[in-house]
Amino acid sequence: MKFDIVGKDPGSSARAGLLATAHGLIETPIFMPVGTAGTVKAVHFRELKQDIGAQIILGNTYHLYLRPGTEVLQSAGGLHKFNGWDGPILTDSGGYQVYSLTHRRKLKPEGVTFQSHIDGSRHFFSPERVMDIQRAIGADIIMAFDECTPWPCEYRYASQSMELTHQWLGRCIDRLAETEPLYGYEQTLFPIVQGSTFTELRKISAETIAAAGAEGNAIGGLSVGEPHELMYEMTELVCSILPSDKPRYLMGVGTPANILESIALGVDMFDCVMPTRNGRNGMLFTSNGIINIKNEKWKNDFSPIDPEGTIFADAQYSKAYLRHLFVAGEMLGSMIASLHNLAFYLWLVKEARKHIIAGDFASWKNIMTARIMQRL
Repeated sequence: MKFDIVGKDPGSSARAGLLATAHGLIETPIFMPVGTAGTVKAVHFRELKQDIGAQIILGNTYHLYLRPGTEVLQSAGGLHKFNGWDGPILTDSGGYQVYSLTHRRKLKPEGVTFQSHIDGSRHFFSPERVMDIQRAIGADIIMAFDECTPWPCEYRYASQSMELTHQWLGRCIDRLAETEPLYGYEQTLFPIVQGSTFTELRKISAETIAAAGAEGNAIGGLSVGEPHELMYEMTELVCSILPSDKPRYLMGVGTPANILESIALGVDMFDCVMPTRNGRNGMLFTSNGIINIKNEKWKNDFSPIDPEGTIFADAQYSKAYLRHLFVAGEMLGSMIASLHNLAFYLWLVKEARKHIIAGDFASWKNIMTARIMQRL
């Protein structure tokens, strides 16, 4: 993997980069559609790549391990061949699922024993096992096994959890050094900064992660309920410590405004289920604000969903038609809304990149943030 910075914004810490992987180039800042189980819900890969220009998607170690299983994936030749996506893939390590399955897991220094949410069967994840699973999945970028702390949490718990994450990182690095990629191309490990919302812990964790010398780094444990101001404060601190010549990935974030503000702080990569999840519930993100398409006010509005930040600017699908699909309970409504929201997120980061290179990102960001977060 190779990362080059091709532009910096003089009014912020935003930067535009080019990230080279075995399965293609990624222009940053970038939003990565979430394909938890090897598919982005309700969206074809053809639409993702050809229509809206997605450059990289996510898979999840926990979910892919349970279904279809590593034996199936390895027999297929990895996730790329199994699902047909020929671009870069990043896999989350399953640490967030460990966090979300509090009532179904037991956490020890050796690893985590958990019950499947599918059938209740018991499984064990260690850092070594998670690396082996991600070898079998075959993602270009793989995440270190970590524990994501809840918010709020006590300082002592956050500190112990951070130390455990650091110990597990060492074991992840050792395991990768002992094994080889299974499909003939490089896999790059991203460690994860933890520390909850405690400044001292975030500083320690960022310094520890930076010292590991990985080709890219991630910021985890944010966007779990804390106020946005705290999220930005922690992100700014961590970005000031992580190497400036390596990509920075803010995990699970977030709203369009969150993304623009975090780009200004120096983040390069984002993922979130919000565009597809909210889309399936009738919430549309547009270049002029947020729309609840189920509202009566759109019943006779035959204008395009968003004439600027969407592939549907030609009025192929109007607001009135999309509202009709939701009211009628038609599956196509969720599909169109999901694709629209992903198109908008990708349009937004592309616009951000243009303004970073032009040198006026900071002023553009302030205007755009106010526009896109108003309710229409």
